[in-house]
Amino acid sequence: MFSFFKLNDPFRLIGIGIYILLLTIVYLTLNPFPLTNPQLTWMLLGERLGQGYYLYQDIIDDNGPLSAGFFTFMDLLFGRSQFAYEIIGRILIAFQILYWNSMLIKFKAFDVNTYMPAIIMAALFHFSFDLLSLSPALLGSCFLMLALGQLFSQTVLQKDTSESTLLIGIYAGLATGFHPNYILFLPYMIFTGIAISGFSFRQLLLSLMGYALPLLLISVFYFWKDGLEEAIQIWPLTFLSEKYEYQSLINWLILGIFPLLLAVVGYFIATVLRGSTINQQKQRQLVIIWLLFSAAEFFIIKKQAAYQLVILIPGLTYLITQFFLNIRKEFIAKIAFYLLVLGLPAASFWYWQQTIPGSEYFVGKSKADYSGDILVMGDDLSPYLNSKLGGPFLNYRLSKLYLDQDRGLREKARLFQMLQKQKPSLVLDPNGDFEKLLRQFPALDAQYSKTSDGIFTLKK
Repeated sequence: MFSFFKLNDPFRLIGIGIYILLLTIVYLTLNPFPLTNPQLTWMLLGERLGQGYYLYQDIIDDNGPLSAGFFTFMDLLFGRSQFAYEIIGRILIAFQILYWNSMLIKFKAFDVNTYMPAIIMAALFHFSFDLLSLSPALLGSCFLMLALGQLFSQTVLQKDTSESTLLIGIYAGLATGFHPNYILFLPYMIFTGIAISGFSFRQLLLSLMGYALPLLLISVFYFWKDGLEEAIQIWPLTFLSEKYEYQSLINWLILGIFPLLLAVVGYFIATVLRGSTINQQKQRQLVIIWLLFSAAEFFIIKKQAAYQLVILIPGLTYLITQFFLNIRKEFIAKIAFYLLVLGLPAASFWYWQQTIPGSEYFVGKSKADYSGDILVMGDDLSPYLNSKLGGPFLNYRLSKLYLDQDRGLREKARLFQMLQKQKPSLVLDPNGDFEKLLRQFPALDAQYSKTSDGIFTLKK
């Protein structure tokens, strides 16, 4: 198996496909993972937007506008199908694997052309079950990888590449539109463009214009829908709200220590013990800085879950491939290879299965059976399992930050209009936030009655 993927033969991609397919069958049939809170949030968002509402303007959530649009499309086609999210996620993963391996071959990242990066990347995606499913981070990372591929092209082309520099910016801007946390890669693009790829001032401006273009089009859309003011107000709050710590760093380190060790050794071998061309040195610098910025992203994420780690995979794949191509003792390479390709998915599947009982990451059983349009003013999303979102506050912690802001008369009027436009038939208010809102708006208070502690119903 080790020698099979080491050869330069496109038919090795069939082996990658079989590898992913077999693991998919195991993951989805042996003991499927329950629905996670973020997944339910994305389904609710797509469902609500499909009813004619708009993100930020009508719904308070921290997802990017482009991801929201994609989830609306998913709801239109598949509804609340967790299986569809799993399959679409794996299709995007297959695209990333094929693209990244082709870029490494095209731009001579290694001394030999090989399909070893493809199988390594496929194994790394099995670090966690939620890395394999559709998510805003996965959607955005597809475009960041396209931008990284264009940066790689800058290391070998010795001519004015206006098209490439424009595409770098456009891809990075689209990634930010899908996943706002990826705004951190704007300084990455500027720094590596100047320091490594040698951007001229004209190329830098072209790249920045490309980055701004998708965000400008998003702004035009919100202006057209009379929601630009709300978008400008809420988007920055997504970086300030309280974090959901679904998984600890210790969880990640337990499973990730072995791939990280291979990456560190691979970097050491490639840098100290092996010679490399100038282009390969530039590519290695791009990857190392990519990993540093990827690690920095975890200081700003608000949902600490393993699916956010997708951005680290291309860089780790590059460094681990260096280990397998340059290690001299083949028996060590084979042992490490099988531990990574077979051991990591098996250990990951077993480990995350043990975390399910009592984990806040998964949607638990609802204490009561709710139906119709409801609004939950809290972190427990289980009441939504058999009901629909009926109000504007989808992300509770972001919504709480939004509601705690000081407001003038105009802002209060906008908030009242938002609430009046969406009147859920039932509100679950365990923390008293909705009750505070009712005190601010007597006209809204007159429309609801408190049936029990923390539960409000809409008067008929």
